Amino acid sequence: MDISLTNFDYGVVAFYFLFMLAIGLLFRKFIGDTSDYFRGGGQMAWWMAGSSAFMVQFSAWTFTGAASKAYQDGVLILVIFFGNAIGFLGNFWWFAAKCRQSRVVTPVEAMRIRFGKTAEQMFTWLQLPIGTLYAGIWLNGLGVFFAAVFGFDIETTVLVTGLVVLFLSVTGGSWAVVASDFMQVLVLMPISVVCAFFALKEVGGVSAFVEEFPAERLFGGGTNYSSLIWIWVVVIIIKQFASTNNLMDASRYLCARDTKEARKGALLASALFVIGPVVWFIPPMASAILYPDLGEMFPQLKKPEEASYVAICIMTLPAGMLGLLMSGIFAATMSSMDSGLNRNAGIFVRNFYLPVLRPQADEKELLLVGKITTLVLGGAIIFAGIQFSQLKDIGLFDLMLQFGALVAIPMQVPLIWGLVVKRVPDWASWVSILLGLIVSFSVKTWVTPEFVHEFLGLDADFSDREAGDLKLILGVVINISFGSLVYLGSSLLYKEPKESRKVEVDTFFANLQTPVEANETGSGERDASQGKALGILSMIYGGFVAVLALIPNPASGRFAFLFCGGVLLGIGYALAKTGKRSPKTK
Repeated sequence: MDISLTNFDYGVVAFYFLFMLAIGLLFRKFIGDTSDYFRGGGQMAWWMAGSSAFMVQFSAWTFTGAASKAYQDGVLILVIFFGNAIGFLGNFWWFAAKCRQSRVVTPVEAMRIRFGKTAEQMFTWLQLPIGTLYAGIWLNGLGVFFAAVFGFDIETTVLVTGLVVLFLSVTGGSWAVVASDFMQVLVLMPISVVCAFFALKEVGGVSAFVEEFPAERLFGGGTNYSSLIWIWVVVIIIKQFASTNNLMDASRYLCARDTKEARKGALLASALFVIGPVVWFIPPMASAILYPDLGEMFPQLKKPEEASYVAICIMTLPAGMLGLLMSGIFAATMSSMDSGLNRNAGIFVRNFYLPVLRPQADEKELLLVGKITTLVLGGAIIFAGIQFSQLKDIGLFDLMLQFGALVAIPMQVPLIWGLVVKRVPDWASWVSILLGLIVSFSVKTWVTPEFVHEFLGLDADFSDREAGDLKLILGVVINISFGSLVYLGSSLLYKEPKESRKVEVDTFFANLQTPVEANETGSGERDASQGKALGILSMIYGGFVAVLALIPNPASGRFAFLFCGGVLLGIGYALAKTGKRSPKTK
């Protein structure tokens, strides 16, 4: 496919890169110590915490791997994202408050208090490589998207975009990352609406969209056992709930200024995951109607269906809008890479360098080491992203889900139960993880779809799609069941710890029951300054987007820019006014 971006598109991308650099430079002044650098000092407002929680789950993978699922299997993809909405409701109900009330800088610090020093090092050295691999998957997803748009080599795209994201993460720390997350919500949500509008217009309207989408694929096609689809739906919801409601992933609320702000942020994230998916997957489903053979359009991609979102955007968006979409998705991945950069650098510094290598290190030294660690981890993420692009036999959708089922879930199980069940020995956490990983890879190796087919004595073979779904189902169900059995079963071997250790655990659970108040962090002035800063930034970018309505486009294209710019201007003005009125903490 001959893809040619207009000069307007390139100009929009260039402006956006400069804008992101400005965010990094602007929020450098918010950083005074490692707490500021790694979790925003626990002083962020709910709308920042909630936007960041949302964006961590939302990256370029949504436009590539997840879009391919919508292209192939219709509305079934919504299950994953609505599962996130349910998971964030769990955050709102319980986990966001508990995590914020742990009163730590990194999640592994909470694990040390809860499970002891051995568990601290165990989690540290599992999280660093696993977080790096996850971020590599996200970066690879971004590379696929930009390779499809620009026609660049995926490996080169991963390298270049990874270096840019690395620079942004190093300069501004957690404040810049979360601030950019908030900006992405304001940019991506209206753009998503615009993309859905033009996709529906191209198809012929809502009725034509519903009527012409291949009926056999609307709820997933290529099946011999329809009941397997519903099992997959239930398992996906459980998986997404587990991925958001555990001590590691709920650590995203450590940046919130108090318990109430953390819970409000979780509710915002849940609401966004109800609204967003409804419009995100209209374009790839429209591509299934208009472009049934994407292989001819994108022969350079190993999985052409992963370009289903960008294909229709290229064909329908007005001049300049494609550049706006691309730059927004680029920065959106920054929030996902935070798991492999800012947070993991914090874990290395606070949970290994400080307690093991340099117990006497001051904050200046720790901050410097944090930035160096971010650079090293960033290089590792770029390398991982390039390696993932070499995998020929697996798409991004399956790669993401299988990685989560095989590796992430065994780690998540004790981090869920650890906040609920108190009377277990310290070793329960790391033993359940180690045994869980062994079982996980054993299941991957021996409990194959072929084994299940023969064991159950089924007649028809599993289709390729069913085989992939079955791998996920087996991984999630067996890992959660086995990990829970080991962790909860260890309570039978529980013995009262030494007095000092008992006091530490009792204090941890007492903190979990004690709400964090705003006066603990003294964040009144910060609340005002972050509102004012992001309000002004939103208005600047909103003004820029609104001016793009002057680009020679049909009336619908001009209105699209005015709509996106108007959303940014309106919310930015409200934030700036609120920032001026915010009272200082006494």
